[in-house]
Amino acid sequence: METTSNTKSHFSPDQKRRLLGEKAAVFLFGGTLFLAVYLGITGTPLFCNSRQQSGLSSQVQAFSTEGSYSAETVLQLNAAIVHYATYPQVPLLSRDEIQVAVDVLKAKSPCNFLIFGLGHDSLMWASLNPGGTTLFLEEEPKWVDKILKDAPHLRAQVIKYRTKVSEADDLLKEYPNQPECSAQKAFLRGNERCKLALHILPEEVYNQDWDLILIDGPIGFFPEAPGRMSAIYSAAVMARNRKGSGATHVFVHNVDRKEEKTYTETFLCNKNRLKIVGKLGHFEILPAADSNPHFC
Repeated sequence: METTSNTKSHFSPDQKRRLLGEKAAVFLFGGTLFLAVYLGITGTPLFCNSRQQSGLSSQVQAFSTEGSYSAETVLQLNAAIVHYATYPQVPLLSRDEIQVAVDVLKAKSPCNFLIFGLGHDSLMWASLNPGGTTLFLEEEPKWVDKILKDAPHLRAQVIKYRTKVSEADDLLKEYPNQPECSAQKAFLRGNERCKLALHILPEEVYNQDWDLILIDGPIGFFPEAPGRMSAIYSAAVMARNRKGSGATHVFVHNVDRKEEKTYTETFLCNKNRLKIVGKLGHFEILPAADSNPHFC
């Protein structure tokens, strides 16, 4: 968080740390309560007497009785609430950015939710899709081990990228001259010739129609980082090649950065963009119905 010179002159370092801690506590408490209310699990053992003690509105009580979850799902939801009530790390996405995806999840869940990137907010995303399939794709094996140690119920796969941020401009210039990258016959599995294609992914990724795709990884803030070019291109291909009916909702974080902005405009298309909230872009893409060699 940036501070002004006036702020710096009025608060001591200890006061700043205390204020930051209070803000984080408010965010975490609010997010925890939001998660519980959203999922309607105020009647689970963790909140066994919450209705009588706190007088939650009839709306919340009605929402909590709309469906039932398996014992395993309830345990995971309870674990998520405890995690976010006690964890000091604030998610990188803002509350407003998270809400954009949550609004779609509320309408689609249980659904198929694919997420590029694994982090401290991953347990939240999985818990917001109870009964659905939530799969995380991450490039750092040690990071996967660290996150899964605290959240063993998450489903995560390690994948490899062939790109670097420093190559982003050249890859974008070259792709129109590579038939294997063309929207007309774009494919991912085994597509070694198109460097933007994620050609070696778990079979589940290729075989599934994904209702939501969130791109919040891999890292892309220095030249040697893999960047999100392949993730954005591959998400566009998955959405266009969708076998079932309906649209694929694609969310891209950090659309204010040069590479993310350029690649979303090229492959996800401005015409498909529903909104940008903060640094999160939301796109709705229908299956391709023509043989246009271009994505947009």
